[in-house]
Amino acid sequence: MKAIRFHGIDDLRVDHLPDPEPGPGEVLVAIEAAGMCATDTHILDGHYFAAAPVVLGHEFSGRITAVGDGVPASRIGELITCEPHEYCRSCLYCQIGQEHMCVDKKAYGVHLNGGMADLVVIPARLAYTIPDGISPIYGAMTEPIACSVHAFDRLNPDSGLPIAIHGCGPAGTILIGLAKLRGLSPIIGIDPRAERRELALRAGADVVLDPNDLSFTDRLMELTGGYGVTYQIDAAGSPRVIETAIRVAARKGTVLFFGVAAPEATATIHPQEVYAKELTLLGTAINPFTHRRAVALLDRLPLPQLHTATFGLDQAAEAFQAQRDGAADKIFIIPEGSSLHSTHNAAEATK
Repeated sequence: MKAIRFHGIDDLRVDHLPDPEPGPGEVLVAIEAAGMCATDTHILDGHYFAAAPVVLGHEFSGRITAVGDGVPASRIGELITCEPHEYCRSCLYCQIGQEHMCVDKKAYGVHLNGGMADLVVIPARLAYTIPDGISPIYGAMTEPIACSVHAFDRLNPDSGLPIAIHGCGPAGTILIGLAKLRGLSPIIGIDPRAERRELALRAGADVVLDPNDLSFTDRLMELTGGYGVTYQIDAAGSPRVIETAIRVAARKGTVLFFGVAAPEATATIHPQEVYAKELTLLGTAINPFTHRRAVALLDRLPLPQLHTATFGLDQAAEAFQAQRDGAADKIFIIPEGSSLHSTHNAAEATK
């Protein structure tokens, strides 16, 4: 099989590997689509760790083509999405129901071979069935949706109050969709890029703002009746966003850290402001037990509003460059054996 493998910093190769076989409790999956996110480029650039050599891709969908012992043969043919984490099951966090905090967790596409390949083997318990009528393209986005569902579980917002989403890329699009489902109002999309602000409007934001506009703070206050923003989500992983969000937060407001900041990034905050306004600063990490709920939301979120581009496995370098350039809202790898290959030709952009 072909696979896109990370061999080290700036060392990305399309390798030919033996076809994997499922062991007991496992399934063999023929990949339909693998989504690319900023984590993949950060790995290649050396900003995030990955266990080289490893097949990249933690967002993927595919069809089960074979099963190992203990897995019902009836699962063969299912279109599935993978919850891409393995936990040690023996540390403190695993034993108190907080597996996503596991001290030795492994992720497919980071520590274990992922979905940017023709085939992958995963535990059957991590393979979630995608309902009929859902495109494998959108099925491959279940993982970021599951992370967003957990983010909203952490935020736990009251309907009818304002929310600002800082960063309006694919994750921001999902978060805007969830904010709409939760009845938040107004939903404010914030991004310095005009094309991302347009995407936010297509996704359902009530208004969009450029944080670099001189009237930015005045407009936010106007939109919130002068009180500031009750709920804010940093979907960019930016220290500057955190600093801004605290400044424009309403009293009793909540700022959620969703975007993945660089490990060395720092933000400057004024503790007195957090104290005086009784602000809540929240972290959120991955997708504990939210994957099934994410599958149920695949047809309720504004995923069709994303402009996508697709590449074959042999076009790994071009795909990663397109991700860096922001050539589309979302980049997908489509193997030659995928049912999508004939309708999503290599390097094809869709709107």
